[in-house]
Amino acid sequence: MSENFQIRAVQSSREIPYDLLALADPSEVHVKTYLEKGDCYIGSIGSVIVGVLVLLQVDRETVEIKNLAVEPLRQGEGYGKRLLRYAERKARAGGYKTLRIGTGNSSLQQLDLYQRLGFEMKGIIQDFFVVHYDKPIIENGIECKHMIVLEKALLDCNI
Repeated sequence: MSENFQIRAVQSSREIPYDLLALADPSEVHVKTYLEKGDCYIGSIGSVIVGVLVLLQVDRETVEIKNLAVEPLRQGEGYGKRLLRYAERKARAGGYKTLRIGTGNSSLQQLDLYQRLGFEMKGIIQDFFVVHYDKPIIENGIECKHMIVLEKALLDCNI
């Protein structure tokens, strides 16, 4: 993994990497909705964007990762982990007690990563992707139907 990887807030709408956001969420409507209310960050190596992260305040104690994606050719190199750790630092700095993320029942690699980084399953929203998306989503040969909600308690300690 490159040590030149840097994460920063998006400065203008022209910088938003919609192609990467679509990897994690194929709904342009959903993406635009949470981009309006959330904060978008990009991870890059020099001028090349390799990852994206969107954080959205849920309430006074919880912030949610609405989108997290890494360029397919760069997946498995630790950039997703670094973006997750960045999200955790931002949430702690903002005084939040909980960091939440939702993913599909078919997102096997994501479920593995989130749990290895201390997220715990808190619930399932049955048929979320069937109800809220126009087309079926197939991932890892499995239809994505249900949203798995995971949370990480942000205790007063360093990460």
